[in-house]
Amino acid sequence: MTEDESLSAAECGECLKEPPPWQRLYTLGDYDFPLSQQVQNFKDHGEAWQVSALTQLLAERIEQPPPIITSVPVHWQRYIKRGFNQSHVLAQYLARHLDVRYEDKLFKRIKNLPSQRGNKKASREQNLDGAFVLKGEVNFPHLAIVDDVVTTGSTVRQLCHLLLEVGVESIDIYCICRTPAPG
Repeated sequence: MTEDESLSAAECGECLKEPPPWQRLYTLGDYDFPLSQQVQNFKDHGEAWQVSALTQLLAERIEQPPPIITSVPVHWQRYIKRGFNQSHVLAQYLARHLDVRYEDKLFKRIKNLPSQRGNKKASREQNLDGAFVLKGEVNFPHLAIVDDVVTTGSTVRQLCHLLLEVGVESIDIYCICRTPAPG
């Protein structure tokens, strides 16, 4: 595995100043063409033909998957509008490739927000404050959260804090692509 395939929390300057609450982030690459277009086609137009291949590639990079993975929830109104939760679909495929359990009922999104595309980190964090709750008991020391894109990390950070508050010891993040830090 190359260092580009898995990013530890201590590999970027921003993370050294303020370490994220997760241990490892696994991604296929930066949010650039062609990954960015594939994610947008899936998310905005339901074009899921590439999901199995993308999640298989991601699964091959994951060294020691936890026994449980979950996904970033969408608000029910967004679900009705889009017709699916893209992170849920990715997590289902990824769980099959990794031969682990997918737990889709850990979180609930209680705040319906407009798309966060284009918002800066501070705005995203403020908007997402209180957007999620845990739906039940969490008895897993290690799990992973699946999202399609990690931009500023605000969404997965909120979910990680909920998990850490109830005693989860180790959290990994799995995403198709990420937005690199400026610079």
